[in-house]
Amino acid sequence: MYSKIMVPVDLTHADRLERALQLASDLAHLYNAEVIFVGVTSPQPSKVAHNPQEFAAKLDAFASGQAAKRNMTASGHAVVSHDPAVDLDKTLIKACSDTGAELIVMASHVPNVSDYLFHAHGGRVAEKAPVSVLVVRES
Repeated sequence: MYSKIMVPVDLTHADRLERALQLASDLAHLYNAEVIFVGVTSPQPSKVAHNPQEFAAKLDAFASGQAAKRNMTASGHAVVSHDPAVDLDKTLIKACSDTGAELIVMASHVPNVSDYLFHAHGGRVAEKAPVSVLVVRES
C-alpha cells in the first residue's frame, strides 16, 4: 500500500520521537516501505549544525542509525529554509512531493492552551498534505 513513508524529524528533539519512529518502522515492515527522514534547517548556524552540509550529514547519520536499529531501509532528506519557524508546514508538504512519499508519520505533543490560538504543525500538515498523515502524540 505504501512504498515511501516520510517522517519529519527535529534533530534537536530526536529523543522525543520514539513513538513516531516506532510506528514508522512498524509500517515500513508491514508494507516493505522505505522511510525518509526529513529535516528542515536554516542557512545560519543552529544548535544542531554549523551549516546546511553538516546538518545533512547529521540527518543522514540519524537515518543510518535508525535503519540499523530498526532493521529497515531509511534515508535522510535535508531541506534548507530561510525561516523554518514560519515556513515549516509548506516546506514539509513540498518535501512530501519531492520525495514521492505516500504517507507522512509525524510526532506531535500534548495540546496546551496555545494550540487553541495557533494550530500545531501536525494539524496544519494534515490539513494541506496531498497524502495521508498520521500524527502521533508523544505524550
